[in-house]
Amino acid sequence: MSFQSLTRTTLHSLTTATKARFFFSTKPNNPRVPVSFSHNNKSQSQYRKQIYLANILQRYGFPPSQLDGFISKNHFLLNSNLHDLERSLIVLLSFEITQKSLVSLINDCPAVLDFEFLKKWQMGVSRFRDLGVSSLFVRNFLELSKRFHIDPDGAFETLKVLKGLGFSEGTVRRVLEGFPRVVLMNEGAILMRIEFLSGIGISREGIDRILYFFPEILGFGVEDRLKPLLDEFRDWGFTEDVIRKEIVKEPRFLSMELGELSRCLELLKTLKCREAIKYKIFSEGAFRAGFEVKRRVDWLCKLGLIRREAFKVLWMEPRVITYEIENMEEKIDFLVHRMKCNVGCLVEVPEFLGVNFHKQIVPRYNVIEYLRGKGGGVASEVGLKDLIKSSRLRFYNLYVKPYPECEKIFGRFSGGEVKSKRDGGLWKLFKPPSYPESEEDVNNIKSFMESLV
Repeated sequence: MSFQSLTRTTLHSLTTATKARFFFSTKPNNPRVPVSFSHNNKSQSQYRKQIYLANILQRYGFPPSQLDGFISKNHFLLNSNLHDLERSLIVLLSFEITQKSLVSLINDCPAVLDFEFLKKWQMGVSRFRDLGVSSLFVRNFLELSKRFHIDPDGAFETLKVLKGLGFSEGTVRRVLEGFPRVVLMNEGAILMRIEFLSGIGISREGIDRILYFFPEILGFGVEDRLKPLLDEFRDWGFTEDVIRKEIVKEPRFLSMELGELSRCLELLKTLKCREAIKYKIFSEGAFRAGFEVKRRVDWLCKLGLIRREAFKVLWMEPRVITYEIENMEEKIDFLVHRMKCNVGCLVEVPEFLGVNFHKQIVPRYNVIEYLRGKGGGVASEVGLKDLIKSSRLRFYNLYVKPYPECEKIFGRFSGGEVKSKRDGGLWKLFKPPSYPESEEDVNNIKSFMESLV
């Protein structure tokens, strides 16, 4: 690719950086000392190398916006053989790595551009390809092998160990993709994790399933992590039969930190909610309920809350424990991008995650946005708390009823009326039944009353 093919932005940033280096390499306080021609030629040579390196990287999919920063952080590449560097990129592309993975690999581990290293691994990667592993595995494995100086023979010894333990090819592939650091482990370390699982009564098929869905377990210590975690489960009164069944059904139970299940179960013990919600939370048992709390706490923390805040949200709005995370993500997306609110407001208004998205959140927000657009100032101070916590009747009377055009936007009620939740005819249930009275009944009642007198 010629110099003219570089984008204007990249060329400008590289030129600016080079000019800055020329400026600071001179001595402005002593102008009579000239810059030597050799230094000037050397600088020009470095500049040409930068342009050529940028050309190569851009040709193989490197984003122009990242070129200047990448080259300045990895200046050693300018001292390497640029012809070999281009050959390295060709080899990487032959591994069928996606462009996104290729750029990520070069950014995270630029040393992987070593041509001799890639040439040695060319045959090894093709053998891994025969297993049907994904390009993500190839990307992760190349980085790992370069960082820890792993040779192909050592990697395939680990592969033989996994196959020798009787695991299916699908499980072996999942282990290599989900936990590539397994190639750093010896046979004894792998067997120790397998023996722990079989020691609590999990069958070979069950262990195969656990490694398939949670290969990271091979990285957990047995004495300092797995055994104490099992003791914690027992301390809460769960039998080994329950523990074994739940671990096989959901291997991610073993991903819990020590004390994490205890914190989740303590929360569940203090919940104050309707019996119907509590019944739904514990429908699959306390063990599974505790794990569902952990999953939602992790999700809220990933959004930006601290753990204490996440537990507070679940305690104040227990319905969140019963909702699927995928469904709640739609609410979070609406909260952040449409309503322009910070995720931290969930601590004050956790009901936002509990109410119906399409029937309550969206219609109410549309009404408030319409009133704000009118410029009357009516809804200018309506916050998330007023929007969510107001009863249906109160919201209608304040923001819909005075503005007939909002009836259609609100779209919840026909005829423009909102009825109270109380049934006006409920009192009839408490009225004693009436029976027809005959003439004989009337005479008997009169006789009885006269006898009293």
